[in-house]
Amino acid sequence: MLRVFCFLLPSPALLLALLEELEALRVPMTREQYILATQQNSLPRIENPQLYPVGIYGWRKRCLYFFVLLLLVTMIVNLAMTIWILKVMNFTVDGMGNLRVTKKGIRLEGISEFLLPLYVKEIHSRKDSPMVLQSDRNVTVNARNHMGQLTGQLTVGADAVEAQCKRFEVRASEGEKVLFSADEDEIIIGADRLKVTGTEGAVFGHSVETPHIRAEPSQDLKLESPTRSLIMEAPRGVQVSAAAGDLKATCRKELHLQSTEGEIFLNADIIRLGNLPMGSFSSSPSSSSTPRQTIYELCVCPNGKLYLSPAGAGSTCQSSSNICLWS
Repeated sequence: MLRVFCFLLPSPALLLALLEELEALRVPMTREQYILATQQNSLPRIENPQLYPVGIYGWRKRCLYFFVLLLLVTMIVNLAMTIWILKVMNFTVDGMGNLRVTKKGIRLEGISEFLLPLYVKEIHSRKDSPMVLQSDRNVTVNARNHMGQLTGQLTVGADAVEAQCKRFEVRASEGEKVLFSADEDEIIIGADRLKVTGTEGAVFGHSVETPHIRAEPSQDLKLESPTRSLIMEAPRGVQVSAAAGDLKATCRKELHLQSTEGEIFLNADIIRLGNLPMGSFSSSPSSSSTPRQTIYELCVCPNGKLYLSPAGAGSTCQSSSNICLWS
């Protein structure tokens, strides 16, 4: 750091006046004048006057002139260095260098570095340029209360962006709608549409509560649990619909459709149950030609397995109940 010390030195005119005053003191005085100036008038007067020089003379005078010359040279060098520093640092009436003092505050143009803490109320950039905060390690923004306690912190590092606060919010450009908010209790996403573009989809460790799940246009919606069960429940019903495609539900072991109070209603033009055992009907056990059976009865085992039994005048499920023993 360059420090300049300015001394208050007398001006050249004042020095010249001082020298003239000293020269005036060398006017020779008679002994009579000297005696009259120093003693009373009653002393006897000496008739033979002698001259006594009064003032600075000899080596003292030379030292005085040398000292005055040294001060003059120091003043000139100090003034030249001050002018040079003012020119190099670009001191003006409005400020210094890139720093300008305006009515609204302090304005910095270009790249600025602060080695010590900076305390300001508001920082904003110009309308036509962005504001960049750059650091070799990280950029940390702290918020404190009136007691100096840390209430919020935002750290932008090379590996991650960390925010420590009681509540984190992301608002829309208008500032009214909350797009994302998070606190210790819940996370709220306020966007009109939540879109997950990852190839693995969305993974939820616990339950998911939503009023509507919909796929993109011309895309399939798939709900899958690779190793566990998939449960959908609602107190007033669950509706699964495919307006322009197929609805497919597959499982490895068992598929349960359960209604505790109402009924399960399947409404379709054709309802097909595949891989069911086909029954056969014979009018006489000894008949060589067995007529073809075309009508069957749908039966159910105690374990829930469905099978077909030849239709008759009454139910034939009891006579074909040995099929349940095979399952």
